[in-house]
Amino acid sequence: MNPPRFEHHEVLVRAPTGKTKPTPLLFVHGAYTAAWCWEEHFLPYFAEAGYAAYAVSLSGHGGTPGRPHLDSFSINDYVRDVATVVAGLPAPPVLIGHSMGGFVVQKYLEDHEAPGAVLMCSVPPQGLLSAAMGMMFSKPGMMSDLNSLMSGGKASLETLREALFAQPVSLDDLKRYYKGSQSESHRAIWDMSLFGMPRAGRVKRTPLLVQGAEFDHLIPSSLVEMTARTYDVEANIFPGMGHGLMLERDWKKPAQQILDWLQEIGQ
Repeated sequence: MNPPRFEHHEVLVRAPTGKTKPTPLLFVHGAYTAAWCWEEHFLPYFAEAGYAAYAVSLSGHGGTPGRPHLDSFSINDYVRDVATVVAGLPAPPVLIGHSMGGFVVQKYLEDHEAPGAVLMCSVPPQGLLSAAMGMMFSKPGMMSDLNSLMSGGKASLETLREALFAQPVSLDDLKRYYKGSQSESHRAIWDMSLFGMPRAGRVKRTPLLVQGAEFDHLIPSSLVEMTARTYDVEANIFPGMGHGLMLERDWKKPAQQILDWLQEIGQ
């Protein structure tokens, strides 16, 4: 069976070589990045486990059109991106959202059904303000660099390392990840800070897995635990890991937990 084609979005696809499980997986990236962050490890890993694995680049990110007017895109626009790709898949997917992508997944679940969702180092349903305030006092240099990146400037390699990694990462890998980083929509950041928080009661209808990292400077584990409490599920905090769970040296640990959880919920 040929994989579906997507005309208006960059969608990276890894198909299993053997028997394919009926439920596909759709990965949604966070701010400042694109679908490529899932291609490094997660897409081939889950394809090998029998899942058709897809990763979308949201509007203005990666190879999806819209970069010149990135600041015009809202979280609702990103939700529409997800809905458009979901509509093109052979079956409703389990959604895996990282950071901003986790917030987008929560907003998607307000009005759409899904067989399950993973919120990985996700912006909490209460929004970004508490995370931003914490970073302002604990990591002011990182906050300044991220603000520069959001406005089309550049962050340092060391900021990228500190923001994403608690474990060793090679300079070559770091340079590749840096090359894939990009600015982010001011409007989307404001949406996550002040406007349109997810309606938790509607999101709770979906089976949820909440993951976080012990040394996450962007979405601290305390906020991951707050997300889990909001949705009446357990917070799974990975020791010794940073915000970029899918790129860390021990990426297989959160990936394996997702696989085990998919089996638990019958997917």
